[in-house]
Amino acid sequence: MLKTVTIALLISFIYIFNVSAQLPTNLAPKREFRGVWVATVANIDWPSKPGLSTDQQKQELIAILDRHKAEGMNAIILQIRPAADAFYAKSREPWSYWLMGKQGLAPSPGYDPLEFAIKEAHARGMELHAWFNPYRASMSANTVFAKDHATQIHPEWFFTYGGKKQFDPGIPEVREYIVQVILDVVKQYNIDGVHFDDYFYPYPIAGQRINDAATFSKYGGDFKSINDWRRNNVDLLIKQLDDSIHHYKNFVKFGISPFGIWRNNYEDPEGSASDGLSNYGELYADSRKWIKEGWVDYINPQVYFTFTRRVAPFATLVDWWANNSYGRHVYVGMAAYLVNSRAEAAWRNPKEIPNQIRYLRKNNRIQGSVFFSSKSLSTVARGLSDSLKNDFYKYPALPPQMPWLDSVPPNKPKELMAEATKLGVSLKWKMPERARDGETASGFVVYRFEEGEEISILNPKNIMKISFEDYPFFLDTNVKPNHRYSYLVTALDRLKNESEPSGPVGIETE
Repeated sequence: MLKTVTIALLISFIYIFNVSAQLPTNLAPKREFRGVWVATVANIDWPSKPGLSTDQQKQELIAILDRHKAEGMNAIILQIRPAADAFYAKSREPWSYWLMGKQGLAPSPGYDPLEFAIKEAHARGMELHAWFNPYRASMSANTVFAKDHATQIHPEWFFTYGGKKQFDPGIPEVREYIVQVILDVVKQYNIDGVHFDDYFYPYPIAGQRINDAATFSKYGGDFKSINDWRRNNVDLLIKQLDDSIHHYKNFVKFGISPFGIWRNNYEDPEGSASDGLSNYGELYADSRKWIKEGWVDYINPQVYFTFTRRVAPFATLVDWWANNSYGRHVYVGMAAYLVNSRAEAAWRNPKEIPNQIRYLRKNNRIQGSVFFSSKSLSTVARGLSDSLKNDFYKYPALPPQMPWLDSVPPNKPKELMAEATKLGVSLKWKMPERARDGETASGFVVYRFEEGEEISILNPKNIMKISFEDYPFFLDTNVKPNHRYSYLVTALDRLKNESEPSGPVGIETE
C-alpha cells in the first residue's frame, strides 16, 4: 500500500539545485544530442517497403521509435523529402513513391506520416528534425513522375547528372521554390528542426559534367569563376533559409550534415590535415562559412572514418570541426552502417565506435552524435546498440541548449502533488506562469530520488521521464514496496531550456 508523505518528512532530504556544480567524470552528460537518421529514400529504414497499409506503417515507425528510445536517443532525423516529393500531407509536392509505391498516390485519408511521427517522437522525449534533400529530384533515369512533380511543371529548372534529375541551384526561382517548400513544413508542423544532409551539387562522377553553363552565363554576374558562383548559389539558399525559418519560428533549429572534410590543408592552410574529397572543392558547399556566419544552428559533419584511416583520421577531423565551430553546435555523424564491414579492418573492431564516442565526450566543443542509419543499429551494429543502451546512453539526456536562439528559461511547474494509486505513484501539477519571453511549457522532466539520496537535478540517473508534450501528469509504475521516494518536476520550453524544479514531494510505500 502507498501513502503520501508530508512535506515535513522531506526535511531530512538535502535539496541542491546548482547548475554549476560538477558531476563525477564517469557519468554521461545530462545534455547531449543523441540522434539517428531514419532514411525513407529507397525504403532504407522506413517504411520497409512501398504500399504498406497505414496501420503497418504506424506499427513499423512506433517500433523504430521505441527501439531508439530504449537506446537512449533524444532526436530523430526523419527524411520527409527525399526527391522533390513528400512524406507529409500539407505539401505542394506529390506524395513520395517510397510511401505507397506510386508517386502522387496518397495514403489513407486523414493519415499524415509526419504529423504522426512528430506526436510519437515528442511523447518519447525525442526531437523530430525534418530532413530535406534540397536539390535531388529523382534517383534514377527510370523514375515515373507524377504530373504535379516539379520536373514536369518546370523542366527548365533541372539538369541531369549521373542519370538523376537535379535542381539547378543557380536559378533564383529554384532557390525561392525550395525555401517555400521548407517553410510549408515550418509553418504547418510542430517540428524541432530543419535538416539537410550532404547532397548539394552532385558528387563527381568520372566523365560527367554539370550542365549549368547557360545558367552561369545568365546569372553569373561578376563572378569570373563558375566554381565560386556555384558556392555562392548554395550560400544564398542557406542564408535565406536561416532568415526565413527563424522569422516564422525562432525555436526551429536549422542544421546541416555535410561531408566530413571542408578543405584539405594542402588546398587551404586553414583546412584539415587530410587528403580526400572536400565540400568546398567538389560539392561547391562552403560548409565552414555557414557556421562562421551563424547561418546554421548546428553542423553535423559525416566523419565516417576510423582513427586509423590514413587520409582522413577520425580524431583529426573531429578536432578540426571542434576548432571551427564558432560557437555553434557540432554533432558528429557516426558510421553505424560500416560496423563489421570489410571497408577497413578497424570497422571490425567492436571498440571502434565506442572509442569514438569516448573521444567526442572529452571535447567540450562537441555536443553529440548522429548515427547513420536506423536499421544499422538493429542489424550490423547490434553490438553498438547494446553499448548505447547499457553504457553510453544508459541514462536520459536533454538536447543541448542554444542560447543564441533563446536563453530565457520557463517558470517552474505549480502545485506538484503525489497520489497513491494501485498502479503506482501518480504525479500531477499545473502549468507554469508564462516566462518573460511569453513561453509557458512545452515539455517536462520528472526526477525521482530514494530516501537518503542527494536531491539534485544535475544527475541524469535520477530522470524518470522526459516528455516534449505539455501534459502535466506522470504515472510512475516502477516503484518498490516499503520505499520512500521524493519527486521533482521541471518545465522545458521549445528550445529545451529547463526551469527550476517544483517540489520536492514525497511518497512512502508499504
